[in-house]
Amino acid sequence: MNSNISILDIVHDTTVDGPGFRTAIYAAGCTHLCKGCHNPHSWNIQNGKTYSIDNLLEEIKESEFANVTFTGGDPFMQVEGFTELARRIKSETDKNIWCYTGYIYEQIIRSERLSRILPYIDVLVDGRYVESLKDESLIFRGSSNQRLIDVGKSLKSAAVVIWNNNHCMELSHLHIQNKFSTASHIAI
Repeated sequence: MNSNISILDIVHDTTVDGPGFRTAIYAAGCTHLCKGCHNPHSWNIQNGKTYSIDNLLEEIKESEFANVTFTGGDPFMQVEGFTELARRIKSETDKNIWCYTGYIYEQIIRSERLSRILPYIDVLVDGRYVESLKDESLIFRGSSNQRLIDVGKSLKSAAVVIWNNNHCMELSHLHIQNKFSTASHIAI
């Protein structure tokens, strides 16, 4: 288990990375390299500063009423560290966790490595930013291909369930049976 994570920034009491006040943890490192990315500085993991999970947890606990958002870069580039951080947040606080990633849910659920974080994430904002699909009227995302996924409900129902301002609707069925079998497993 990696007890250190490369972080670009920690922003307290932000209101743009999910509902209410949030502590946003900006991961360093991203291989998606989306055209029009609002944070291309985040692509290089070397641009970050190393934080221990204990130090990040202290930062998160400082904001008593703020929930947590993992963003970046892409937190899935350091998924082992973020999984441990998310596990600790859930076991030591009552905060909810949103996570942004360029991967799509269907890729994540088929990857044994990436999917380990899902039980700790409340809402996953998935998909690469697509400049031609930019829509400033969307809440908490930049392009219309990105989805706000209620992860708990999606895992329980084996279907992608969209979070929509506290109302969820079933989007599509995703058969998760045998998700870790050789046929459906992808190594990411």
